[in-house]
Amino acid sequence: MQLVPQLCAWFARHRRDLPWRRTRDPYAIWISEAMLQQTRVEAVVPYYERFLARFPTVRALAEASVDDVVAAWSGLGYYRRARALHAAANEIAEQHGGELPRDRDAFLALPGVGPYTAGAVLSIAHGASEPVVDGNVARVFSRLFGYDDEPGGPLQRKLWSKARELVPARSSGDVSPGAWNQALMELGARVCTPRSPNCAACPLASECVARREGKTAELPRPAKRRAPIDVRVEVLVAERGPDVLLVRRPATGRMARMWELPTREVPDEDGRTYLWPSRHAVAFRAGEHELHAVSHAITHHRIRATVHAATAGKVRSRATGAALETRWAHRDELDELGLTGLSRKALRGAF
Repeated sequence: MQLVPQLCAWFARHRRDLPWRRTRDPYAIWISEAMLQQTRVEAVVPYYERFLARFPTVRALAEASVDDVVAAWSGLGYYRRARALHAAANEIAEQHGGELPRDRDAFLALPGVGPYTAGAVLSIAHGASEPVVDGNVARVFSRLFGYDDEPGGPLQRKLWSKARELVPARSSGDVSPGAWNQALMELGARVCTPRSPNCAACPLASECVARREGKTAELPRPAKRRAPIDVRVEVLVAERGPDVLLVRRPATGRMARMWELPTREVPDEDGRTYLWPSRHAVAFRAGEHELHAVSHAITHHRIRATVHAATAGKVRSRATGAALETRWAHRDELDELGLTGLSRKALRGAF
């Protein structure tokens, strides 16, 4: 198909200069792909560079503590990705001699690795003829081939089948499996965007069914969104000289074992809490002084937080009365700790 060389040639001319595109190190590419899931490229670049400086190899990542890995990830969100990377690095060090497996099935067996990640890393790092389908590729294919299916399993199978059909079998000039996969994602990110696609700049415009039929605004069909849930919390800032009191979240659940400012959720009208259940909630005395307010989002939860000066004292579970794990952290340490994103926002306006 001519569209493969056409798009690869476009990519060779218009590709962004991103740090993970300057290497064929499968470890570095794997880290970038993990970070790029559900996160904007612009946000990822500084995290990627700092993460690789701190953990330059699989073995360095495996030998680090999971707390250090989560701390380096702090601010990117979706912390399961960081824990999965650490768990996978340990398996790679123990079972694969510290080298990422080149076999697809072996790669897929690693924690946190799915078909997209395996396809991206193996095609980009090794030139393997492996397909990828992410949100950008799904949007490009839906418009290019006129897929008018409802979101769900049948559409996903159709998209992956088309991706397997089109991925080049080998590398030749500008055309390679890795270049093709990256070109599809680049086209979706920069040209075939969710809103107001720039069809005039698209190298595949003449082949596009959606453009020909006037359906670019309709395809792909949107997935049904969950209704947002409004959450109100109080975040407490207790200081002791240059130190700030932090509380460790439980070992399971959202943001497991991350540090945060003492936080308690205000129940809704029906007495429900969503992100800080009673067993996580903190019994703590807030001061009269409200420092500021911040907004934050976690999945489909919209958080409105008021940040208060607080009186230092023992921090206990509101439900059980048991003492919670706490620490006093110097302000200079905070950037190195695995703090929740909400706590980072709260601290920025507190000092």
